[in-house]
Amino acid sequence: MVTIPPSKARDSGFDGEPEIFVPLTRLQAQALAQSNPVVSPWWVVLAQLMLGMVWVALAWLIFGALVAKSVACGVMAVVLPAALFARGLTSQFARANAGVAVMSFFVWELVKIVVTIGLLFAAHRLVKDLNWLAMLVGLVLTLKVYWLALAFKRKAKPVQNINA
Repeated sequence: MVTIPPSKARDSGFDGEPEIFVPLTRLQAQALAQSNPVVSPWWVVLAQLMLGMVWVALAWLIFGALVAKSVACGVMAVVLPAALFARGLTSQFARANAGVAVMSFFVWELVKIVVTIGLLFAAHRLVKDLNWLAMLVGLVLTLKVYWLALAFKRKAKPVQNINA
């Protein structure tokens, strides 16, 4: 068995453990949590639904009912699975412990993907003369609401220096 000899490079100081590790006090942890507010998944779902309704109304006014139905299918292919995902992530079961929370995230993400694909296939069957381009535009615009929801999240409270 061949071994690789150690490198002659100088130690950068970033590879090892920090020399002194000081855990946060309870007040410091609370101040840190207040300075970084969490964006609720329900806020994102609500933003997607509201902007999706605006896009459907605009499509109806500009292009007519058929294109509006197609855009609505794209919007619903994002909003309904996102609502299921948010429900799954905010359930009591998902908060049991860290391992369950991670597993719950992956399971609900899989459910979200499967439901999205199912809704896209159902739209093809349920809407006569579906406009695929309009449906994809509705889907993509609704997906991009994640960025807007993050941009308009709650403002962080200023952090007070607790160490002083």
